[in-house]
Amino acid sequence: MRAAMLSAALLLSLAQTALATPALAAPVVAEIKVSVGPDLAKKADTIGTREFDLLATDLKRSIARKLPPRPGGGTLTLVIEDAKPNRPTAQQMSKTPGLSMESFGVGGARISGVYVAPGGARTPIDYSWYESDIRQARYGATWSDAETAFDKLAVRLSKDQFGPR
Repeated sequence: MRAAMLSAALLLSLAQTALATPALAAPVVAEIKVSVGPDLAKKADTIGTREFDLLATDLKRSIARKLPPRPGGGTLTLVIEDAKPNRPTAQQMSKTPGLSMESFGVGGARISGVYVAPGGARTPIDYSWYESDIRQARYGATWSDAETAFDKLAVRLSKDQFGPR
């Protein structure tokens, strides 16, 4: 009986704490725009322009999963400033003898942008994430770490955390 009363008191305490703590509100987004920044675009000869479309599509998809576009929302404009692959791209393998899909390294991405709310308020976005442990790279695909960076950014944005990290 005493254990049941303690459990009930604990549950009531947790419920009151949850109600007193304000939840972070995700921004309402009507449109998501993604582009490639000039620094990354300079690497077109090295990594291949086809890769830019893959990265932009993946970033847009990651964001849309966490912030589905809804009418009446603001515009989220994102720029992929940098991206490092975990494995060589087709372009890199064709230009560099000795590279193969067995080659691997750490990767990641840096993204900037702006969220413009329906009222016109602008909120800058600055985020980057790069893997630091080479042991994780062996099992990834070409853009695994960049995709992880995109997913982590999407989670942060869904929690209304726009600042740098």
